[in-house]
Amino acid sequence: MGNPAKKCSTSRLPVPSGRLLSWLLTCLLLSWLASLAATAETPPSNDKWLEPARSRLLENKEGLPFFPHRANTPNNALLNVADFDDAQVCGACHTEIYRQWRTSMMSQSWEEPIYRALLRHASEATEGRVDNFCTGCHTPIGLTTGQINSTVNRASVEFTAVHNPMPGVDCETCHNINARTGLDNGAYVLSPRANGRPTKFGPRSDAVSPYHDTVYSGLHTRSDFCATCHNVTHPFSTVAVERTYDEWLESPYSFNGQTCQSCHMPGFAGKAAVMGPDRADVASHWFTGANAAVLSYLGQEEAAQRARDQLARAAEISFESMPDHLVPGQEVSVRVKVANVGAGHKLPTGFPEGREVWIDFRVVDGAGHEIYRLGAIKDGATEPDTRNFKVHLGDKDGKELDIEVWNATQILSDNRLLPKGYDVREFTLEVPKDAVGPITLTAELNYWPFPQRLVDYLLGKDKLKVEVTRMGQVERSLPLGTPVQAAKL
Repeated sequence: MGNPAKKCSTSRLPVPSGRLLSWLLTCLLLSWLASLAATAETPPSNDKWLEPARSRLLENKEGLPFFPHRANTPNNALLNVADFDDAQVCGACHTEIYRQWRTSMMSQSWEEPIYRALLRHASEATEGRVDNFCTGCHTPIGLTTGQINSTVNRASVEFTAVHNPMPGVDCETCHNINARTGLDNGAYVLSPRANGRPTKFGPRSDAVSPYHDTVYSGLHTRSDFCATCHNVTHPFSTVAVERTYDEWLESPYSFNGQTCQSCHMPGFAGKAAVMGPDRADVASHWFTGANAAVLSYLGQEEAAQRARDQLARAAEISFESMPDHLVPGQEVSVRVKVANVGAGHKLPTGFPEGREVWIDFRVVDGAGHEIYRLGAIKDGATEPDTRNFKVHLGDKDGKELDIEVWNATQILSDNRLLPKGYDVREFTLEVPKDAVGPITLTAELNYWPFPQRLVDYLLGKDKLKVEVTRMGQVERSLPLGTPVQAAKL
């Protein structure tokens, strides 16, 4: 049919005056429809892995050389392992930064045992379809140099450390990224050499190195740099598995100019390189998060303590409402408020199969008898009806998934705490008639990165003891009263 707007050419015979208005309106309408059609055919920028962007990408195999991961390289060619230095080489000049990074979860992202156990299960269950997808953010250099395959992904950490050593998220990974092509699933561009020379991209416009070229990168100062691996969309069902970046983007932190780096890479006074100038704001490379359990398991006790401290700053717990006293034989309700006061994303965030924040509420009488508890750990998981904060993934039949995330097709529920948000949970109990006063009520706010039951399944029973980190606690003692006193309240 061609473009309908072209039929409304101005070089035509005069239009009868009675039909002029109608003719003009018709032309305007056709032009508008044509512009809409052109807009629909133009792919928007910064596509996430959602329809219809996914369909367009699938049709262009050259655009996804590491499918289903979204990483790119110059000309989408495999990179040469020799183009990357070991992080220890970087540490020769960037001594303090290297020391900090070496204790972080970033440095362990490939060899971390729980991730590798999950990767083996996922690779086997999907017949290798997710091999590139998972590894592209846990060992970007391993992926883009062509070292990843099912055999490697299913091997033990001990075996690959000897036979297939690859870095996690190291210096060469982050500082060889020079662009991004999207906001999830590893949509970074890894470019170790520019103009035929080793080149590092970073946040300084005045940095000079005798070893490599240095190029200023505004991307490294912004949260969208982190988005490439901290937004995760299921590569086949398009479920939003993790959305840490989006959670930040829609938060007050984003509106107030506080980036991911503000919290996870706070500045310190010192030198970025031993031969460099003194600076007031060198970005720290602890990358402190919330995984005290694995850091402690790996022997990084200082890093584990930083994670505990970070968790303690993230939330507050308090009693929202409570009576002045309790009456034996009567029912009472207590409301507990939990607020996300320090995390610039939902609390908890990431890794939906495991991460959980919950209230452990206990009531003990004056004789030491526990008369109520909800929030205990039983059989390696929080007990049923625990007042928790968590995202729940489901398969096509609506069954909740706690391990087989590769089968996820939907989000069943998500009651996590928004940044600067809060929730109030209620506990109802009956005070025993023979209770001895005073009655002490304790509400602990706890966190773990994954339940013990999951770890025992992946690694074997008692291989790794999951730490339950206390984020906060509130306690109050109440006297016992009489029904007459209660009636007066």
